[in-house]
Amino acid sequence: MNSFYDDIRTSFRGQLLQNEPMRLHTSLKTGGPADLYAIPEDAEDLRHLLSCLGDRNIPWMPVGRGYNLLVRDKGIRGAVISLERFDRITEARKALILAEAGAENLAVVRFAQKRGLGGIGFISGIPGTIGGAIRMNAGAYGEGILERTEHLTLLRSGVIHNFRLEELDYGYRHLRLEDGDLVLAAAFRLDEIEPLHTEEEIRKDLEQRRLKHNVGYPSAGSFFKNPSGQAVWRLIDAAGMRGEKVGGAQVSEVHSNFLVNTGGATAQNFLELSAIVKNAVFTTSGVTLEEEVRIVGEI
Repeated sequence: MNSFYDDIRTSFRGQLLQNEPMRLHTSLKTGGPADLYAIPEDAEDLRHLLSCLGDRNIPWMPVGRGYNLLVRDKGIRGAVISLERFDRITEARKALILAEAGAENLAVVRFAQKRGLGGIGFISGIPGTIGGAIRMNAGAYGEGILERTEHLTLLRSGVIHNFRLEELDYGYRHLRLEDGDLVLAAAFRLDEIEPLHTEEEIRKDLEQRRLKHNVGYPSAGSFFKNPSGQAVWRLIDAAGMRGEKVGGAQVSEVHSNFLVNTGGATAQNFLELSAIVKNAVFTTSGVTLEEEVRIVGEI
């Protein structure tokens, strides 16, 4: 990997780090090192990086701001690619907002609000970026961001394509893409809404999340998906798991679908705690929980 770093660092215009601790780039504040951590400057820089990685058969994976992500303690072999510099937001045409993958969710809502547009206020309080929100079809209150998406801009096999939503397979908290696809941007079809009305929607969403989700410790947000027609936190509570702890990882006392890092938690702590919670819920309710967080890294 050192030879690859030496070969590419003069032609790669972005930032390239070696043996970078992923705990510095995840909201859970845990995770081992990535062999390489790359922050491309723009789409051409990204394509150049991917071409070089492909020539060396070096695996890679994209990240946003590290929310909804659990990196195992041995870290990530290959390259981690951050799209944090892909953060532009523009109005492509009337009522159509184009946001790059690295744009913050709330920033996109605010950009639309200033133009008298709304309809995606439900992502205001969801931490992270549009790329991450798209990959997991983030949402709240029965709505998902992909329902407001007109098309996605993907980097597929080195070529940038626009795909309309009807061409893609998606559903509750998931979007199925081909291996190697990178979400570069999304276009949102919005409604004409008075900025004051949108402001009220934003305020209510942020306040609700502050009251319900202010867990006081680093977390990845909701750790488990809600089973159909059920609230996962109720199942976890019914299983007696609120406050359960393994090392520094704990089921939050505030919201039991949040697993939090109370200090010094390892990824293994979270994985063991997750297994305990899943087993308890299955024993008491017969429901098999599925993690909403993305678990990556070397076992």
